Amino acid sequence: MKNVETNQGRLPEISIILPCLNEAEALPGCLLEIQQVIKKEGIEEVTEIIIIDNGSTDGSYEIGSELASNIPQLRMLKEYRRGYGSAYLRGFKEARGKYIFMADADHSYDFKDIPRFIEKMKSGADLVVGNRFIGGIDNGAMPIHHKYFGNPILSFIVKKLFGIKISDIHCGVRAVRRETLDKITLYTTGMEFASEMIVKISKQGLIIEEIPVHYRARLGESKLQSVGDGWRHLRFILLYSPMYLFFIPGAIMFGLGLISLLALYFGKATLFNIQFYIHPMFLSAVCVMLGYQVVLFAGFARIYAITHLGETDHFMESLFKKITIEKAGFLGLFVAGIGILIYAIIFFRWVHSGFGSLDQIKNSILALTFIVLGVQTFFSAFMLSILGIREK
Repeated sequence: MKNVETNQGRLPEISIILPCLNEAEALPGCLLEIQQVIKKEGIEEVTEIIIIDNGSTDGSYEIGSELASNIPQLRMLKEYRRGYGSAYLRGFKEARGKYIFMADADHSYDFKDIPRFIEKMKSGADLVVGNRFIGGIDNGAMPIHHKYFGNPILSFIVKKLFGIKISDIHCGVRAVRRETLDKITLYTTGMEFASEMIVKISKQGLIIEEIPVHYRARLGESKLQSVGDGWRHLRFILLYSPMYLFFIPGAIMFGLGLISLLALYFGKATLFNIQFYIHPMFLSAVCVMLGYQVVLFAGFARIYAITHLGETDHFMESLFKKITIEKAGFLGLFVAGIGILIYAIIFFRWVHSGFGSLDQIKNSILALTFIVLGVQTFFSAFMLSILGIREK
């Protein structure tokens, strides 16, 4: 294994990182293309190539190590934590270049595009992502369900939720500045790493651009798991957009529940000539309580993102300062107290009536709702305070 600095001690300007998992068939061809490109561009002395082997069992590491003896720029490293993101996290840690070029080691991307990516970053871009749908996809290179459903749908969701103006979110060829990586913290270890990088760089207000790239049929067997990897991408996207995952659905549920609860409490609601009496109030109360809890989840997610993931949200930060645990806790006790008071009144009426039957279903549902909302508020105040403790 080599670990030498290029150009007599000078740090490289460009780091090329390739994650590798059982790519024995494609790896030699990838390295040959890279060598040809950096030689043609005259950047051999300012370029390093880092292959991160992620547990190959087909001899990929041995092949890379043997090639490293004849390629001065090449370093062959191992990352024992499995996962696409794990390999890149190790690569970023080892890379010394100002510009970092990333691509799969399966021969699906054309390394002649390296100068184009570097030029885009030198022109001011912080992250440059390839677009396979514009550059062209060879027949059979991408499964039909990925080409027409998976990638377009997930890319559309990311564009709409985060305002990112690129159309191939999961393209595996991209380039990023070293100083850009220093501004974000990446955590995910699987394929969702591709989405995390774009989302976090976008949230920093940095410049993201895309260029068309040609996508070839890969050599060797694909490791992509359509359902599992697709779900991890979607899960990450939703977790980083609590407004859409929690707040909006919760607010709608809470609002509909509250309106219907009040309508049924103060009168008999009619819809499509159907008269509703007492029993639908149970459903309304459930909607109020569940909706309120889901809205609180949005608060949990935002506070955690601010204090532990480096996110910024001035509105939430100012709100968190104004609404202290004491204020929220007191409000919770007050609301729960109203519910207890209603139950107490019902109880005394029952005693006063000689323990006979009472028509107090509406008031009982209302009291139950107040008590649950109060308890939710009281304990959520403590949970928010716990999440609000910043790690050193």
